[in-house]
Amino acid sequence: ILGEEFIKNEQVCLILGDNIFYMGDQIKGFKNDVLENQDKASIFTYRVSDPERFGIVEFDRDFNVVSIEEKPKNPKSDYASVGLYFYPGDVAQKAKSLKPSARGELEITDLNNLYLKEKRLSVVPMGRGNTWLDAGTPESLMAAGQFVQIIQQRQGLQIACIEEVAYRMGFIGDSELLAL
Repeated sequence: ILGEEFIKNEQVCLILGDNIFYMGDQIKGFKNDVLENQDKASIFTYRVSDPERFGIVEFDRDFNVVSIEEKPKNPKSDYASVGLYFYPGDVAQKAKSLKPSARGELEITDLNNLYLKEKRLSVVPMGRGNTWLDAGTPESLMAAGQFVQIIQQRQGLQIACIEEVAYRMGFIGDSELLAL
């Protein structure tokens, strides 16, 4: 809702702030999944061992979403919605129609359920080789920091090095990269 003027009626990506993604080259395949469903909302999921802590997505064999439930006591699947969403241009309108939950907040699960009711919700499961880290608790933030430390020490490369990302995407050239 706050970004309505900025996004106008264009597609938008929303990433919740307490999430860390490490996808490597598989992100190209995910990009194609999202581009194929531009008129739909796309949510990313990740298999977890403690589904009662998260918004859980149930989908069928063809990856059609059946249900989404926030922190269920009896989860219908082990796939958490990971805080990475792509929405079509009507997202601000839909968000404005939401009512606050018992916690007094507008819930992303409620927004996603609106798209599900319209059969305009696609799911992109993140498989092996991808990492999603929820950093919303002190323990999970510590685990995320340890993950980043281990990868960077073992590979000798930085995770999310903005200069490398800009170079690989063609935003800067060799001379700008060397200067940075």
